Amino acid sequence: MHKSFRPLSSASRPLALAALSVAVAGALVAPGMAHASAFQLKENSAQGLGRAYAGSTTAGGDVSVVENNPAAMSDLDGTFVQADITAVNFSAKFSGSAHDVMGNPISGGNGGDAGTTLPVPALAIATKVSDRVNLGIAFDVPFGFQTEYDRNWMGRYDAVKTLLRSYDTTLSASFKINDQWSIGASAIAERTNADLTNAINFNGVGLGIQQGIGAQTAAAIAQIQAAAAAGQISATQAAAMAQAAAAQGQAAAAGVAALTPPGSDGYAEVKGNNWAWGWQIGTYWKPTANDRVALNYRSRISHDIDGTANFTTTPGYDLLLANPALSGSIPPFQHTTGKARLTNPAVASFSYWHQEQQFGIGMDVAWTQWSVMRQLTLNYANPAQPTTVLPFNWRNTWYASVGGEYYATDKLTLRAGVAIDQAPMSADNRDPRVPDGARHMATFGIGYKATENFQINAAYAHIFVSHAGMNGATSATGDVLTGSFDDYGNLLSLSAQYKF
Repeated sequence: MHKSFRPLSSASRPLALAALSVAVAGALVAPGMAHASAFQLKENSAQGLGRAYAGSTTAGGDVSVVENNPAAMSDLDGTFVQADITAVNFSAKFSGSAHDVMGNPISGGNGGDAGTTLPVPALAIATKVSDRVNLGIAFDVPFGFQTEYDRNWMGRYDAVKTLLRSYDTTLSASFKINDQWSIGASAIAERTNADLTNAINFNGVGLGIQQGIGAQTAAAIAQIQAAAAAGQISATQAAAMAQAAAAQGQAAAAGVAALTPPGSDGYAEVKGNNWAWGWQIGTYWKPTANDRVALNYRSRISHDIDGTANFTTTPGYDLLLANPALSGSIPPFQHTTGKARLTNPAVASFSYWHQEQQFGIGMDVAWTQWSVMRQLTLNYANPAQPTTVLPFNWRNTWYASVGGEYYATDKLTLRAGVAIDQAPMSADNRDPRVPDGARHMATFGIGYKATENFQINAAYAHIFVSHAGMNGATSATGDVLTGSFDDYGNLLSLSAQYKF
């Protein structure tokens, strides 16, 4: 009985497709480094950063309320322009080990410092159009991060570079009901771009092909034995055919192993983008002459990210593709496209401020719906590629801060604050693309009123990140990365505001 080895390779297809799938899916979800937890950014106000964002929408005099709570625009009497720029510096250093699906150590170092320094810009414009109505427009980056490891580090099959940016244009309006109450609403247009790279372990893909060959060889031998038991062939024929099938399977597996030795790495680069729409609503209340309270809800925004992927393969894998017995059963790792739904989370926030003549104190509490990152489902343009589902299982988080201002002179303001920020992941579901942990932040800032119409502000924050353990991040080819990350962050923000 002759056994073709084209079907013998079919069991390898799911594993090889998984490598292709995760390479594409990673760029489409790419959830990393910012001030707020995971990839959320708050950096649209140097004034707010100086207080750790305590009283972010109630302290007054901050045009960033256009994107943070439109109802609070009712306190802006005139036309204002405010520009902010924040340098976000984050460090993430890994220590640990990695092994392949067979338990063999993976070569490479710890990846260096995966963090970087990125500028985060923001621009807000607000104007009072009547005694009761204010309008505003703002441009900011509410979600974004970048991490990049050494290209040959031990976790390269999980991640090398990850870059995500969400750019928002926010149109806001507020209505002053009376001297105590105002309401506001915003329409948000959001552009999200993702760019990701990682290595592909073709040795791992080859192991999957060899396992498929072994499984199909065993099935062929079982068929031969069944035929002998049914009297269709003699025992002598069965023994010879089983021996030939085993030898053929061993030869095929040995050939695959020779073409995909350890260290046979390819490379994947994936990009994706999409426009989507969202909204927010807010309320603003002055219960007394010295106290202000604000509530705001920003909707989640769902993106149907379209991604494209390009791959670099190895000469050995190219030879496998040239083999007609295998080419129809393993993916070519060529240009492909995919689509996945990525949802940026909803955020609900509470802000309070108490004002005295010489100082002001406040607090903020914010809830972020990271539970929308339960899983990612990736659909391919190629109908031969099955849908991929990647679990994340993130949890919702809380952010809380207290801070204040001291008015040293009529021109000089000093600010300080502290904050805590939960992480949406734990050691069981943390991965090197998002090596985040719970955060504690200490900030201080300064403001200077140069003229009646022009002021400048500056702020600095240091972020202390809790131990970020990783119990075992597994790549598509079964490679396991275990260890922990030593993270910290620094923020430096500057702003200028002009009143016309």
